[in-house]
Amino acid sequence: MLRKEVEQYLQKAVPGADNIELTIPEHEQFGHFSTNVALRLAKIRGKSPMEVADEIVGGLQTAAPKGFFAKVETAKPGFVNMWLTHEAIQKGFAEIVTAKENWGKPPVEEQKTVVVDYSAPNIAKPMGVGHLRSTIIGQTLYNIFKFSGWNAIGDNHVGDWGKQFGVLIAAYKEDNKPEEVSIDYLMKLYVDYSSRMKENTELGEVAKREVKKLQDGDEENTAIWKKFYKVSLAEFDRMYKLLDVSFDHYLGESFYNDQLAAVVSEALEKKVAVESEGAIVIPIEGSETPMIIRKSDGAYLYPTTDIAAVKHRVKDFNADLMLYVVGNEQSFHFNQLFKAVKKLGIIDDQQMVHIKFGMMLGEDMKKFSTRAGKTVSLFDLLQEAIIRAKKVVDEKQPDMSEAERVEIAKVVGIGAVKYNDLSQNRQSDIAFNWDRMLNFEGNSGPYLQYAYARLKSILRKGENISTCDVDNLKDETELQVILRLQQFPDVIEGITKNYFPHHLTDYLYALAKDVNTMYATVQVLKAEDAERNARLALIGAAAQTLKTGLRLLGIKTVEQM
Repeated sequence: MLRKEVEQYLQKAVPGADNIELTIPEHEQFGHFSTNVALRLAKIRGKSPMEVADEIVGGLQTAAPKGFFAKVETAKPGFVNMWLTHEAIQKGFAEIVTAKENWGKPPVEEQKTVVVDYSAPNIAKPMGVGHLRSTIIGQTLYNIFKFSGWNAIGDNHVGDWGKQFGVLIAAYKEDNKPEEVSIDYLMKLYVDYSSRMKENTELGEVAKREVKKLQDGDEENTAIWKKFYKVSLAEFDRMYKLLDVSFDHYLGESFYNDQLAAVVSEALEKKVAVESEGAIVIPIEGSETPMIIRKSDGAYLYPTTDIAAVKHRVKDFNADLMLYVVGNEQSFHFNQLFKAVKKLGIIDDQQMVHIKFGMMLGEDMKKFSTRAGKTVSLFDLLQEAIIRAKKVVDEKQPDMSEAERVEIAKVVGIGAVKYNDLSQNRQSDIAFNWDRMLNFEGNSGPYLQYAYARLKSILRKGENISTCDVDNLKDETELQVILRLQQFPDVIEGITKNYFPHHLTDYLYALAKDVNTMYATVQVLKAEDAERNARLALIGAAAQTLKTGLRLLGIKTVEQM
């Protein structure tokens, strides 16, 4: 990989320097690669940054083989800018061709395990738009870690326990326990009973008794709970199938129910927890509010369950890293959780990361909801995306069969929804704009899907590619595509450290634009055989990288659009 080669030569040119930062300038006038290490070393060496930069230039000219750097220059206040020769870039493309679909995968010396906690809807409720961000951000991170050689474990920590089931069971019994149960029926039961509880406190007491019976293992209530669980899982699976999302485990709150007493006992034994007004709490440094792990009435809370889940993931999954893909509003909880498990000696808090994300908003930048103020159904949203995409596909491809247009509309519609989310900084609130999402010309899912399909069309017209001589790739636009392809492994590696999927969407968009520029600049299909084959090979590598990148984002591609 070209970047790794440049880093090796820099290490030789600057012996003893740690963590040399190597950047890729946005504009080639500042080099193919640049470093500001001279600024950092100047004070240590008692010299000016430009003097140190000049020394690094001399060292690079000695460290690198002849023909690798076209030129190396200094720039104020102390940058070292490096340009590669055509030959070095061409050699970098040969590496990409050899790797094929594995381009971007890093070498794995020691496999580590990451547990990604994502989606986590509540049982007995339909999935709303609010569940979308956690689901697709989590799946993307899972995909990228798995691609990078990690043992990735996806855990859907569903909300399948707690006082809401007392309400549901009480309402279900009141309704004479009908045999047929749907997710919409359960939601109506919950809303109606909860509304009546405000007027009739006895209904609340009934619900409390029902949840206590469930927690104590009552056979009837357990059977009812399992019925609700089965119906809910079927509904979730319908959504996940549409989104092409999967999990390795569905270890919800109920899975840890019989482990909670041990969590509290251990916390007390280790003197990490204390009694406070009858409750058991874990004091958290820097916070006036302690973490409550058992209420004064003996009931456990979800922080207790989260501690049990951490213990399970360390013991049974051998987790080296845990990612919690949960909204910004839960920052306080996870700050407490991470400090609590560290105090308990379960895992270091540096091995746990809260992958925060903002809300999804409507075009008016207000909370995404129906006119009545109710939560928007995720299924309805996805169906709307498919319907809108179908109209666009019908206009663009009237000669295709209906079946083909239906399939493309599904891929484009779902892809547009995902890309709209993943292409924006996850920590920010994002706006939901249909026109922008389904635009085939801007930074959108359909644009990248169309770019891929167009490249595949060119390759089909080119038919079989015979041997590729990289020496024929000389045009600046061709070399730019190679350099962009060379960035792909760095982008993937970066996301395993910073957890921002939009860095991948930014990269894929830039790659697509670079390839389009190349195709508009040089002849491909009508070029002489040697140049034609080399350019087709370059287009093939770009198409494969686009497909790989979109697949990591959970976005499908089609061969024709």
